[in-house]
Amino acid sequence: MGQALDVHRLHFAFTVTFHYIFPQLTMGLALLLVYLKTKALRTGDEHYDRAARFWARIFGINFALGVVTGIPMEFQFGTNWAAFSKAAGGVIGQTLAMEGVFSFFLESSFLGLFLFGEERLGRIGHWVAGFLVFLGSWLSGYFIVATDAWMQHPTGYRIGAEGTIELSSFWGLLLNKWALWQYAHTMLGAVQTGCFVMAGVGAFYLLTKRHENYGRTFVRAGVLVGAVAAILQLFPTGDMQGELVANSQQPTLAAMEGLFESREGAPLAILGQPDVEKGKLDNPLEVPKMLSFLTYRQWRANVKGLSDFPQAEWPDQIPLLYYSYHLMVGLGTIFIAVMVLGALLLWRGRLFGARWMLWVLMLGVPLPYIANTAGWMTAELGRQPWLIYGLMRTASGISPRVAAGNAWFTLIGFMGMYTILAILWLFLTYREIEHGPEPVESLRGEEASAVAAN
Repeated sequence: MGQALDVHRLHFAFTVTFHYIFPQLTMGLALLLVYLKTKALRTGDEHYDRAARFWARIFGINFALGVVTGIPMEFQFGTNWAAFSKAAGGVIGQTLAMEGVFSFFLESSFLGLFLFGEERLGRIGHWVAGFLVFLGSWLSGYFIVATDAWMQHPTGYRIGAEGTIELSSFWGLLLNKWALWQYAHTMLGAVQTGCFVMAGVGAFYLLTKRHENYGRTFVRAGVLVGAVAAILQLFPTGDMQGELVANSQQPTLAAMEGLFESREGAPLAILGQPDVEKGKLDNPLEVPKMLSFLTYRQWRANVKGLSDFPQAEWPDQIPLLYYSYHLMVGLGTIFIAVMVLGALLLWRGRLFGARWMLWVLMLGVPLPYIANTAGWMTAELGRQPWLIYGLMRTASGISPRVAAGNAWFTLIGFMGMYTILAILWLFLTYREIEHGPEPVESLRGEEASAVAAN
């Protein structure tokens, strides 16, 4: 059973990690598309419409692959996690169904209108279609996050006569305080992905001296929105998410921070390697008393270590949880530095000529993907050994009749198919970026016309 459990967990971890490559970009780009369409509507400048159409094509590629990779996860609730679905399906089925019926259909329907209906809709109608794509995308994100938040902090439920978990309060499920803060934190992470991708493509155009007008627009939008998102990611959303963990999942907090013994005035570990067998953090670089202050707003507050809890309550992958959390926080700090510095250079009129900063923006494109993955790993590894915190152990949620060999067979199959999808995604995205917002010939014609007019 233990071996089968490990394979089932690895199976779902692989499919959900690969899937989330795509929606984090579409959710981030959805906001930026509204920004570009609003600029186009206010200024009447066709430049912003063309910029929006360019990013809508990239949005469409990612949306299609997100759908293709998201559907198998729905089936995995039945194939790999049948006991969990039987026990809690009456609760999680509500949010998953709403994600599909309301959000997915809203987003996909108006994405079609946004991509192909611009001439018929007119300028205002096309802006409305773009806004509804944004609304559908972000609603979809909320229902998924609310599902996960319920597993982290179950509310609005009761235990039925046969031991199943039943929904007792629909609004208790949707307005779970954990869901509200986790959603804000998650969506800001998606916005940072969209901003880095947009700014990175813009930097690429400026460095290669192609589509430079659009490059400036993309860098400006990515840096301005990204600076705000990076700061809000730290405070208040990251701070409140940490407070929820401290109050509701204390063993998780201790494992995330590598704190094995309870301490008054607990330090914040910047670096170090957790040694679970010896119960200590090797080679620590610490900020004295900072963990106590960040957690409880008191410099000498007592923070419980792992030794205060039974080992059966400890997360089962403490080193991986510790490193995931620190990677997420470290990259988040870098994002603030990069985007705020970029905004400062933009304000001083030096950003577009600062080639070193353009290189930083372009090479930084993979980093928010890594940070978002590390953030989700922190959340899901931290919840262990619980599938539903305090209600159902992870070991109790798998499909009891699906052997490890069967799970390995399908996992290897998914790895092969997703490798092909990854190559296709890279090819299609590369082709769109190479093509640019406009054909080169069109740009040359416009430049020649401008010269003749002058």
